[in-house]
Amino acid sequence: MDRRGISGFNSDTGFDKLICEDDLNNEESSHCPPSNPGRRQVSMPSMTPSRLAAVSLVVLAVILLIVDISLGVHYNKLTDTHLTTEDVERISSDMKNLQDTYKTSVNTTKYVQKQLASEMNRQKPTNWELEHQKKRQTDYEAQIDKITKDIASMRSHLPMINNGCRQCPPGWILMNSVCYYFSFSDTAGVKTWQKARQFCQMHGGDLAVLDSKDKESSTVSVLINNQDFSLPLNGFWIGLRDLQEEGTWKWVDGKELVEGYWNDGEPNDIDNEDCAAVYPRENFFKAWNDVGCRFPMKWICEKAPNPQVKTLCLLFICLHN
Repeated sequence: MDRRGISGFNSDTGFDKLICEDDLNNEESSHCPPSNPGRRQVSMPSMTPSRLAAVSLVVLAVILLIVDISLGVHYNKLTDTHLTTEDVERISSDMKNLQDTYKTSVNTTKYVQKQLASEMNRQKPTNWELEHQKKRQTDYEAQIDKITKDIASMRSHLPMINNGCRQCPPGWILMNSVCYYFSFSDTAGVKTWQKARQFCQMHGGDLAVLDSKDKESSTVSVLINNQDFSLPLNGFWIGLRDLQEEGTWKWVDGKELVEGYWNDGEPNDIDNEDCAAVYPRENFFKAWNDVGCRFPMKWICEKAPNPQVKTLCLLFICLHN
């Protein structure tokens, strides 16, 4: 087949180059060789940059127009299918009403909170007074409870005092056929073991000898009935010590201890604890501790009854009724 060329057209020169006709049909063909008298040539116009830019802008404008038309059609379909203008207006109105309702609720809540805070501030003095009155009530109840216990203790002592009036001096009570003195009063103070014994001897007796279960039980019962629960547990000296020989406990009457009522772990002889004291413990079998003899404590005296003190004891009862 003959290869025929087509010359390209140039706006300035007319045709700028020859294009092989075979080149138009076969992209893989090379350009026509230089002038060959036997070949026909066809000329093609060339594209300048300005013309290419203009064509690009036109194509872009066409594409944008197509997109705009498509969006418009899509919007019209959406409006026709879902919402009308009235629906949009109604939704807008409802949204505005909801916003107004929300604002009103927020303002109402703030107002109520302010009112509540104001009311709570006004209630503070009342709450303070209520707390004060409750405290006073608690104090009164504690006083009533103490007075009730004191009355019960005095009533429990009346039989002993009445019996003691026949045989014990004022301030002493008769238990187990023995007169006992308990240094409960604050005016009596506290004494060392030796000073307490001297006090008892000055009044015709000695420190208490609790050498039986009945004496121990009765003594501890009196201590419990007269215990001040607001104070620490107080011990009372009794007539027992191991001063002469460590571990050999003897009563003040010279008798050796047969049965003791020691607390658990006692006597432990910490820092030369050679004297014994009894405590108001509910379990009277564990009511004794060994204590340093120089430690100041309350004490218990005992002595034999004396029938000649009846008149003095009756006077004592009359003064305390």
